[in-house]
Amino acid sequence: MTIIIETQGLTRLFKQNRAVDSLDLAIQPGELFGLVGPDGAGKTTTLRLLAGLLYISDGSATVAGYNLRTQPESIKPQIGYMAQEFSLYAKLSVLENLNFFAELYNVSKAEQKERTERLLAFAGLTEFKERRAVHLSGGMQKKLALACTLIHQPPILLLDEPTTGVDPVSRREFWNILTELHLDGTTIIVSTPYMDEADRCSRVGLMYAGKLMICDSPQSIRRQIEGDLIEIFPEDWQAAHQIVSSLPGVLEVQTYGEALHLLVDDGEHQLPKIEQALEEQGILIHGARLAPTRMEEAFISLIRRIESEAEEQH
Repeated sequence: MTIIIETQGLTRLFKQNRAVDSLDLAIQPGELFGLVGPDGAGKTTTLRLLAGLLYISDGSATVAGYNLRTQPESIKPQIGYMAQEFSLYAKLSVLENLNFFAELYNVSKAEQKERTERLLAFAGLTEFKERRAVHLSGGMQKKLALACTLIHQPPILLLDEPTTGVDPVSRREFWNILTELHLDGTTIIVSTPYMDEADRCSRVGLMYAGKLMICDSPQSIRRQIEGDLIEIFPEDWQAAHQIVSSLPGVLEVQTYGEALHLLVDDGEHQLPKIEQALEEQGILIHGARLAPTRMEEAFISLIRRIESEAEEQH
């Protein structure tokens, strides 16, 4: 099996803090890999290490056959790295930004025009090519940042929360572009706070306190969650939360706005009992149903399990 990115015991220290702690990872060519985890989990540091932007404290890593310790500069042409705050030049137009990055990556003049036109069309920015970057919407700025990242046609993309802060429509458009790149064989590692995005990845790695806690397909991760999911829309969600939390067979309660998501040992058996318990306490229910477990419930449940185990060890 071919590996395009591999780390063994990869570690990065900031003073005494292990931002990335003994990371073992193997990414295949053409894979769309998602990194998820709470703030401070080590996702950004991992991507910066893989981009050759940080020194390795311990362990090893290879990217596209190059050793990150000894050949960090050789990696640069092989990757496109998009930071959370990508540095577009606000006073330059869309076209001028693309041309600037093309020259930065030594794209020949002959290829520059063809690639620029293709990327403008690909990102849906052709009609805005003369507009200054500062006057673009947040979604358009993200798409321009991606186009600039792609101008030298890197086989590997490292994207750090690329859709944070953009509207849902722009987020969907951005992921449509990523899906096309994935289908064309580009290897993509993307960190994301959105679990619906993680669900679109080939595999997902859950990071916590610098460690990779789980790494598997979204389907396999969802299957690790014990029990069934019940979704309830009570009139008084706070009172309902108190009642259902103490019921036998209820493993976990998660809040989504004014809806409650309950992980239970047996959905069909527990649903009528839960409805009855709430009705007996005078709580009106607008709706209740068995629902498929999503990545979001799986993620929250896994984090709670990890935190509970960490507390027990202390």
